[in-house]
Amino acid sequence: MIDETVAEIEDMQTHSSSVVAVKAATALRELTDREFHTVEEYVRTLERNSRALRRANRSHASLHTTQREIVETVADGDPADVSAAKGLTVEAIERVVSEVEAAKDRAASRGARQLADDDVLFTHDFSSTVLAAIAEAVEDGATFDVYVSESRPRYLGRKMARKLGGYDGVDVTLLVDAASGHYLEECDRVVVGMDCIVDETLYNRIGTYPLATAAADQGVPMTVIGADSKFVDGAFAFENEVRSPSEVHREPADEFTVGNPAYDATPLSLLDSIVTDRETHDL
Repeated sequence: MIDETVAEIEDMQTHSSSVVAVKAATALRELTDREFHTVEEYVRTLERNSRALRRANRSHASLHTTQREIVETVADGDPADVSAAKGLTVEAIERVVSEVEAAKDRAASRGARQLADDDVLFTHDFSSTVLAAIAEAVEDGATFDVYVSESRPRYLGRKMARKLGGYDGVDVTLLVDAASGHYLEECDRVVVGMDCIVDETLYNRIGTYPLATAAADQGVPMTVIGADSKFVDGAFAFENEVRSPSEVHREPADEFTVGNPAYDATPLSLLDSIVTDRETHDL
């Protein structure tokens, strides 16, 4: 399960950062079914597999913080035997999964209150927290028109469009990324998720920065929704991921170079607000 989860994260089959963190944490349960002779052997194996999961996506702050918490809980817990070490692992996994899911739910509830009935929204990429915020607002009776950019080259926005299109009261229009500036003048608010925020900078799926720039130019407020734990300090160094050129251009590209970064950097000065599970930051 661990190897499969690593491959899934690397291939972006799982891409929402909170979902990635939960799947990676849950994958470590596999180790509790294996046989180990000593606590030291178990902890070394736990650390090695956790590093593999973290390397699968070096940009997801929640993935790194939850994995570190699990490993440190076991390593610092001074377990008397392998059974006790496994018990600490299960407890830590259950705790971090509960914390991630609860934080996402609280952030989504706060985010839902930012969305006015009959708003025309614009969103980019796939964010399970943004999806949950819109779903909660719809359950409370709101209706929305939502423009969704398809988030090339992985087309993650298409999944968002399909999910949103399944809600009663939500009319969805899927757009190519380059059309965002054309449609923003019809929108009341841009709402996106977040990978992490470091040093007054939002790191999120590539295409967020030009969307934020266009929204600021046209006076459309932009709200970011995500867990407060994604505000990170020097303990986490964001590393962008350069994806395979084949995602952009399938044929051999002998005459040119293909650039395919996974994320971009958006100054917080371009945003209107950041909604987390703890508070709303008006910028």
